[in-house]
Amino acid sequence: MPARSTVDGRGATRRVLAHLMTALAALLVLFGLLLPNDVDRLTPAAFTRLPAEGLLVLLLLLFLPGKARRVTALVGGMALGLLTVVKLLDLGFDAVLYRPFDLLLDWPLFGPAVDYLEVTLGHPATLAAIALAGLLVLAVLFLTARATLRLTEALAHRRRPAIQAVAVLAVLAVTATLPVATGSTGAVVYEHARRVQAGLHDQEAFAAAAAVDPFRDTPGPELLTALRGKDVVLAFVESYGRDALDQAGVGTVLDNGTRELGAAGFAARSGFLTSPTAGGGSWLAQATLLSGLWIDNEQRYRTLVASERLTLNGAFRRANWSSVGVVPGITRAWPEGAFFDYQRIHAAADLGYRGPRFGYATTPDQFTLAAFQRAERAPANRPPVMATIPLVTSHAPWTPTPALLDWNDLGDGSVYLAPPGAQDRGPAQVRADYGHAIEYSLRSLISYLRTHGDPNLVLVFLGDHQPAQLLTGANNTRDVPITIVAKDPAVFERTAGWGWTEGLAPAPGAPVWPMDAFRDRFLTAFGPTADVRR
Repeated sequence: MPARSTVDGRGATRRVLAHLMTALAALLVLFGLLLPNDVDRLTPAAFTRLPAEGLLVLLLLLFLPGKARRVTALVGGMALGLLTVVKLLDLGFDAVLYRPFDLLLDWPLFGPAVDYLEVTLGHPATLAAIALAGLLVLAVLFLTARATLRLTEALAHRRRPAIQAVAVLAVLAVTATLPVATGSTGAVVYEHARRVQAGLHDQEAFAAAAAVDPFRDTPGPELLTALRGKDVVLAFVESYGRDALDQAGVGTVLDNGTRELGAAGFAARSGFLTSPTAGGGSWLAQATLLSGLWIDNEQRYRTLVASERLTLNGAFRRANWSSVGVVPGITRAWPEGAFFDYQRIHAAADLGYRGPRFGYATTPDQFTLAAFQRAERAPANRPPVMATIPLVTSHAPWTPTPALLDWNDLGDGSVYLAPPGAQDRGPAQVRADYGHAIEYSLRSLISYLRTHGDPNLVLVFLGDHQPAQLLTGANNTRDVPITIVAKDPAVFERTAGWGWTEGLAPAPGAPVWPMDAFRDRFLTAFGPTADVRR
């Protein structure tokens, strides 16, 4: 009797474990079928619905003979695992870039993502993160395939009642008697297939758009005649989107800056541009504004920088300005720089900064502007300069920012105090740090104008894109503020038709242009035959 009891006990344990494993398999399959690919739909309610497509496929599997059923279940499980990985990618991209992952065009974005991890986490942690991501993908594929096979075989052992139950649930799902999952499987597959098809035709559409360039053959003497003798600085403020204007501190900085600059003789006009990207991809926005073409994916960007498209920088250089790029975010070889027609490029290593690093930023914005002033505007007997300066202090992850210092005390940057070490931060603190970073970047620009501005300086500054959706919330726009500041009233006579509002902060109802429209409008406004009403 004791021996038989022991055997029975072990058998019961095995049966319980088998049922438990089958239940876990069912949960994993349901998770893959019901997982949304949109952050807004990622709620507990999303997992309480019936997966209509999954029920129909399961019904089909139960009618197949043994070997065909097992092979089909295994292949289907792997497909479901792959779809689950794609959904996870969609969720990540949606949380940061406001859109799903593009199976055809988005693979090159993993390079900048790895660079970001290198800077913010360090090399060992980045390698560990890459290894864990790879293991997660393999685990999802393997476990989902095994779970689908196990669930199918478990139901096949009770074939008749299983077919009846699944058929009833499928009918209830199709007739909407029970809540059905939407946008989880078939809709996701269709959405990605449509995106792949669009991506295959995107090069043709882009080539057609790029072929139209009203300024391609314009001689230098006929370009930018209304800005002759002026230095023009085009500054991109990282992550400075429309949402930043809702931050009380940012609004205060802009309002105070408008008054301070007005007292110093400057005027300002502001509007909005719609960026081709959000949450990241600054280079896409910068290329869009400078080229006058809509650059919303890496394929377009690589095609653009291999072309001879006239950029805004190139137009200034053709008109005998000294065209320079001050790019503190560039820390390695940058062959694309040649496309933008810079005569000189001041990358991170060229700025002479020897101070501590503040998060992602290689150089504090104030120091970047000081290095530009020293290298390009301070020398005597020079031609007018046109500089493009992407400022990076307000780049995610928005760590504590440095204090604004006296311009004469900056030296080589060793005067800066190192920021505190990494700390656990909730969403409210991250949002506050984001606001402080934007405030710092804007204060740096305002202080630069007050310190180094003169009647022959024109500053255009704008955001490259909105911050991540985790900060802005869902259903936000891709609009970014843009401002032009100058002392010369003739500058604003040329832009009177733009309808931009007075001050450093655009009014909520200020005009909104697509970012790719700026190049042509700017060149038209400051050309020899400009209609100042436009």
